[in-house]
Amino acid sequence: MQHETHSGHAHHRTHDHTHEQAHHHHAPAATWAMAAQATLHCLTGCAIGEVLGMVIGTWLGWGNAPTMALAIVLAFFFGYSLTLRGVLKAGVGFKAAVRVALAADTLSIAVMELIDNGVIALWPNAMDAHLGDTLFWGALAASLVIAFLATTPVNKWMIGRGKGHAVVHQYHH
Repeated sequence: MQHETHSGHAHHRTHDHTHEQAHHHHAPAATWAMAAQATLHCLTGCAIGEVLGMVIGTWLGWGNAPTMALAIVLAFFFGYSLTLRGVLKAGVGFKAAVRVALAADTLSIAVMELIDNGVIALWPNAMDAHLGDTLFWGALAASLVIAFLATTPVNKWMIGRGKGHAVVHQYHH
């Protein structure tokens, strides 16, 4: 059996290097508009889950920790669900769509939830407010706005590297 010389493999290295360079050129231009749109998409799912979790926990008279935990779990659930719905609609199989949603949204939702819940936790008396209190709704709305503003640069950074919602864009028609 005859082995190829190293020079016989030279074209593989060139091809790999060229493919690598070409891959880097396909990363989308990360505009602030794209980042804001991705963040708004993330905010929609997070807000649905966050508000629902806070309302349910407050209505049931739960303490702050379980209410916040429920809100976070529901924010991730609804955030992933919105992305999953769009990717499945594009004809992607369920397992692959779940991987896309996890890759696209995990960091964005995590940052949004950290900021959102941090604002609510630090806002004086917000965690003790009831559903009928202006403070409950005002702090929740303000926390979501602040989370949006903090998460948009994260999404811009991710899109510019071909990550986050840049992954989802290939499934939009």
